[in-house]
Amino acid sequence: MNGLSRENPKAPLPASEHADEVLWAEQFAPEGHEEPAPLPSRRSTRVSKRVRKRRRTVVFFVVVALFACVVFFVVQTIRPMLGGLSAADYPGPGTGSVQIVIPDGATGRTVAAELKTSDVVASEQAFLDALSAANGTGSLQPGSFAMRKQMKAADAVTVLLAADAAKVHYAAVAQNLRLGETLAVLAKSTGFDKADFERLAKQPALFGLPPAAKNLEGYLAPGEYRFPVELDAQAILKQMVEATKKNLAAAEVTDPAEQYRILTIGSIIEFEGNAANYAKISGAIENRINNPNGETGGRLESDATVAYGLGIKTYNITDAQKADKSNPYNTFANRGLPVGPIGSPGAKAIEAAAHPDGNPYYFWVTVNLKSGETLYATTYAEHLKNVAKYTAWCDANPGECK
Repeated sequence: MNGLSRENPKAPLPASEHADEVLWAEQFAPEGHEEPAPLPSRRSTRVSKRVRKRRRTVVFFVVVALFACVVFFVVQTIRPMLGGLSAADYPGPGTGSVQIVIPDGATGRTVAAELKTSDVVASEQAFLDALSAANGTGSLQPGSFAMRKQMKAADAVTVLLAADAAKVHYAAVAQNLRLGETLAVLAKSTGFDKADFERLAKQPALFGLPPAAKNLEGYLAPGEYRFPVELDAQAILKQMVEATKKNLAAAEVTDPAEQYRILTIGSIIEFEGNAANYAKISGAIENRINNPNGETGGRLESDATVAYGLGIKTYNITDAQKADKSNPYNTFANRGLPVGPIGSPGAKAIEAAAHPDGNPYYFWVTVNLKSGETLYATTYAEHLKNVAKYTAWCDANPGECK
C-alpha cells in the first residue's frame, strides 16, 4: 500500500488508488443507487448567507414602512375625536401683510405647510382642523391672497374660502394709519397703482364730502376688506368712505360739517390714547376748545397734531416746532381744532368724539406707552407732576419715547 496506513480514514489516497476506487464505484455500485450531491463550497455558502441577509433587511424595512403608514392614518382618523390634542393656534387677528400664492392642484396639506412657513398660522394642524370644520378641504382655489401674519387659523380659512375667493382683494387697514399709509396698503393689496389712489384721494367731492375736506383723510375707515376684483380704485375708496359714514350715522352724527368736526376729534383721541381713555380725552378736548378764557387759552396743545403737520411721527415736539404758527395742524400756536383729521378713526373713537365724557379735566398725558395708562389734571401744576411721571417712564424704557 505504498507505505501509507489506512487506519486514518481522513488520510488522502494516492492519485492512482483514488482513481481505482472511483472506477470500482462506477462499475459495481448497486443499480438505482444515486451518487450523493456534492457538499456546497465555502464560497457558495457565503453568497447564500448574504442574499438571505439582504432579503431579511428589505422585508424588515417594508414592514416598518407599512406599520408607519397604518399608524399615520389611524392617528389622522381618530385625532378629531381626541379633544385634548388641540393644535397650536394664534389668537388673531394678526399683523402686517403677506402675499400667499396657492398654485393649481394644491392640497390642504400643501397650503397648510405654506401658511406655516410664512407664519400666517401657528401650526399646520390648526389650519387643517379649521379647514375640515368649514367643510372646505376640496374647495381651495388657486390664486394670490393678501393675508396677515399670525392669523387665527379659522380666519385664514375664511379668507381662502370666501365666495369666489380667487376674485377678491383682501386688504387689512390698521388703526392709526395716515392717508398716505392707507393708500399704500390698498395699492399693495389690490395691485392698483398707488398714484391712482392718490389722485382720487385729492378729489373729496367725488365721494360727497363737505367743502372743508381737502382730501380723504379721516374718511377711510380702518378694518379688513375683501374687495371684488371688478371694483376699480374709485369704487374701493368709495366703499371705505361709506363705512366711515355708517359709523358716523351709528353715533347719530348726520350733518356733513359736524361729521368733519367729529372725525377730526376722533382722529386726535385715537392717537392720544386707547379705547379705555377715548371718552375722557374727548371730554378734555371739549373743555379746552369751548373755554378760550381757561388756563389753556382755548388751545388744544396736542403733540400728535403738530407731528402730523410736520409729516413726522414722534412723541417729542421741540419748543420751536410748537411756536410755528405756519403749521395749520399746530394746536400749540393756534386755538381750536386743527384744519382737519390727522388719520381715519374707527367706530369707537367716533362714538367717543360724538359723546364725550363730562369731566373737569383740561390736561392728560399717557405715562406708560406700553399699557396706555393715562393721567388727567384740571390745572397745569397738576399736569406737570404727571408729565414728570411720563419722563421717568421714558428714562426707564430707553427708545420707547421717540
